[in-house]
Amino acid sequence: MKSLLHPTYFPNISHFAIMAQGAFIFEKEDNYQKQTYRNRMYIYSANGIQMLSVPVKHLGGAEGHQKYKAVIIEDNFDWKKQHWKSIQTSYRTSPFFEFYEDEIAPFFHKKHESLYDMNLESAALISDILQLDIAFEFTSEYEKNPEAYNDLRPLANAKKQAHLIPEEYTQVFSEKHGYIPNLSILDLLFNEGPNTLNYLERQQI
Repeated sequence: MKSLLHPTYFPNISHFAIMAQGAFIFEKEDNYQKQTYRNRMYIYSANGIQMLSVPVKHLGGAEGHQKYKAVIIEDNFDWKKQHWKSIQTSYRTSPFFEFYEDEIAPFFHKKHESLYDMNLESAALISDILQLDIAFEFTSEYEKNPEAYNDLRPLANAKKQAHLIPEEYTQVFSEKHGYIPNLSILDLLFNEGPNTLNYLERQQI
C-alpha cells in the first residue's frame, strides 16, 4: 500500500526514510495549515535545534481554506540568503558539507513563487544527490480518510511526535547538546554523506 505524504521543506529524516523505502504519493488537494513542516525545517546549530521558516503571503480571510498548492512565498526580503547562511554556519565543520555544498547552494539562490513547488524541488534535489530513483505521484482529489493509502499526512505536523525515531548518528554539536533526532535530511546528509541512503533504508518504518 502506498504511503500518503505532504511534500515538505527539505523533509525530516523519518519523512525521507518513508520516501526511500517504498511507494508513496504526495497529497496535492488539501488546504494549507500553518505551523507545519510545509514551511519549516529544523537544523542543528551551535546553540542547539534551530528552526528555519519560509515566509508566505498573508492568507487573510482565506486562512484554512486556501489550497496548499496555491500558497505563494513572501519575497519582500532575502530569507533564502539567511537560511543558507545558517546552514553554512551550522554545518561547515561537518564531515560532508563541502562535498555537497556546490550541489545544494544554487537552490538558495533561485527564486521560487509556489511553496508547494519549492518543497517538491527540495525533495527532488536530495533524491538526485542520493541517486534515489523515485517518481513523484500526486493525488487528484482530497480524501479525509483515504482507504487506498497509508495516511501519513500527519507527519507534516511539526507539533506531533515523529512517526519513527531514527537510530542515532554522529552530529557536529552532539557533545555539546546531545543527539537531536529527526532533523532535516540536510543534517543527516552533511554528517553521514554517502552512507545517507543506506541509513534511510535500514530504518524501521
